[in-house]
Amino acid sequence: QVQLVESGGGLVQPGGSLRLSCAASGRIFSINDIGWYRQAPGKPRELVAGITSGGITNYADYVKGRFTISRDNAKNTVYLQMNSLKAEDTDVYYCNAVANGMKYWGKGTPITVSS
Repeated sequence: QVQLVESGGGLVQPGGSLRLSCAASGRIFSINDIGWYRQAPGKPRELVAGITSGGITNYADYVKGRFTISRDNAKNTVYLQMNSLKAEDTDVYYCNAVANGMKYWGKGTPITVSS
């Protein structure tokens, strides 16, 4: 079993920055794709940013140029640097990882962008 624990969420003013972290633990043999998703109440979960085991990244159009995803394979951790935050970035952010050939989700970390 693999556990994903997110951290770094909270309240930030518009234009501010946050850095999310997601640490994977447990019986890990390999981690392939890792991504950050967001979900608003009543809406489907959507991909914000993803990164492959080889370091190839992809982003939702609305975060390109503002968010950066990275990973530290030695620490089994993925990061999401979020800059120039907007009110519409308010959401619960979830970490997702394909580990040992199975997909796992974290419990989510809320982000509120408000003055």
